[in-house]
Parts: sequence; C-alpha cells; structure tokens
Amino acid sequence: MDKKYLNKIIKGDCIEILKKLPENSIDLIFADPPYNLQLKGELYRPNQTKVSAVNDEWDKFSSFDEYDKFTYDWLKECQRVLKKDGSIWVIGSYHNIFRVGKIMQDLGFWVLNDIIWIKTNPMPNFKGTRFNNAQETLILASKSQKSKVTFHYKSMKAFNDDKQMRSDWYIPICLGNERIRINGEKAHSTQKPEELLYRIILSTSDVGDIVLDPFMGSGTTGAIAKKLRRKYIGFEKEDFYKKVAEDRIKKVVPIDEEFLNYKIEKPKPKVTF
Repeated sequence: MDKKYLNKIIKGDCIEILKKLPENSIDLIFADPPYNLQLKGELYRPNQTKVSAVNDEWDKFSSFDEYDKFTYDWLKECQRVLKKDGSIWVIGSYHNIFRVGKIMQDLGFWVLNDIIWIKTNPMPNFKGTRFNNAQETLILASKSQKSKVTFHYKSMKAFNDDKQMRSDWYIPICLGNERIRINGEKAHSTQKPEELLYRIILSTSDVGDIVLDPFMGSGTTGAIAKKLRRKYIGFEKEDFYKKVAEDRIKKVVPIDEEFLNYKIEKPKPKVTF
C-alpha cells in the first residue's frame, strides 16, 4: 500500500478514491454510509424544542434507485480492494440496511453475522406514532464464501465474562465527553460510540492490519484503529469533518503492544503421554 494513504484521511468522493487503491490491499473495512433517512420537515419535542436530527445534504438522495446505485458502486470497489480473507462491516438503520444487505449478497459477499446494536439510551419517539427505535444493524461479511477471515473468538469471549459473545450488543449512544462538540453543537450528527469500534476492530483484525473507513465522519474508526495499533485509511468529502477527525486522532495514544497480542488465541503446546 502506498504510504500516501496510510494513517491519513483523504478528502474526496469515496468511490473515486477507492478506484486508486490496489486490489486485495485492505484487511478490514468498516462502513457507516448515508442512511437515506428520507426525513420530511423538522422534528420537535413536546416542550417545542427542536430535535437535532440527521438532515445533512450528504444523507439526501432523490430516489431509491439513486441510493441503490451509489451503494452498489462503493461496495463494488470495497470488494475489489478487500483482501481475499478480509472482512467488511456495514452499519445501517431500517431505512437502508435491507437494501445494503441485498446488494452485498448480489455482489458475492458472504454474510457471516448480523449484529444488533441495542442503544441503552435511544432518542425517544416524540410523536408517539411508532415503537421507540432503539437499534441499528451491522452486517459482518467476508469477500466470498471461501474466505478464511480473522476472528478472535476466544478473546471476545474473555471480554464477555467467559461467555460466548452474542450478536446483540448493548452500547449507549455517544454522550458526555465522548460526544465531540464545536461551540456547544454536535460536530457530527451520526458519531458512533468508541465501544462499537473497539469490538469490531479487536474481533476481526490483527495488530498492524490496514483498516479502511470510506465514510470517516468524526473519525471514530481512525481513532480506535490507532489506539489498537492498526493502520487506518479514511475518506471524507467535507473539510469540516476531515479537520474534526484529524484533530481527534492526533490526541490518541496507542495501547502498549504487549496488551494486544491475543495470547489467549494461541493453541496450548501438545503434551506427550
């Protein structure tokens, strides 16, 4: 991999930049694409204060066909650059994840799990017209059915009180000091919690691997990749988010490598009778 991409956030359209990366060069991809929420109008709480919803231009598409083409194009390039035994994670809501999953299967990705991120502190449904939407879905897939992906089963079990880690993850949304704010306002409307990326990167990559995020946003993927001594590559279209992410990542101190060597995964030596 060309050093001009490693441990950097590249400004530009993810599809065009992906085309410049070599085939079979990325170990792990985490993608948090636009959800195409199709929001109509503004949302207010019962006390008439305005809800800070996702109404950014990057989340707006004119039709499902336009969104599907966009999804197909970036996933196709991700498949090209992913190593044969690499993994890809894509997160989404009910607005888009079923369309994303269908396109992934059509392209030949092999779905390994769907992880449900259960938000322990979700935003209420203020209108009282639906169930409280308290989850998002992550699709974990390999490049093909024949891929032999990295998966640190024993380590994830150890992190879970020695119980097999399940596919329902109870993690709060970003609050307090973890939520990045500029002049008191959220820097990014869809910032993901660090705990989510810890689990993803620890479970499906090794120290020194290259982690790609085509939609870097506020930089959670890059920050956790650096902390866990992985290399990262990020793409971001907007200067504001690029600076937010870069400033955040600069402050990260990597964990001592001796704590990241997955000793528990190594088989015990055989003892002769």
